[in-house]
Amino acid sequence: MTNRIALVLGLVLLGLVAIDVMVFGMDHVVFVGRKLLALIDYVAFWR
Repeated sequence: MTNRIALVLGLVLLGLVAIDVMVFGMDHVVFVGRKLLALIDYVAFWR
């Protein structure tokens, strides 16, 4: 992956999160963040 592709993907993700926050509020972001942390803990357990 080149730096340009990584930058574009990062900007797209940030843009999508910004749109989600503007439309639906912060509740979705907090929910997804908690689920992501739970997934990371689960995967780290199996390591």
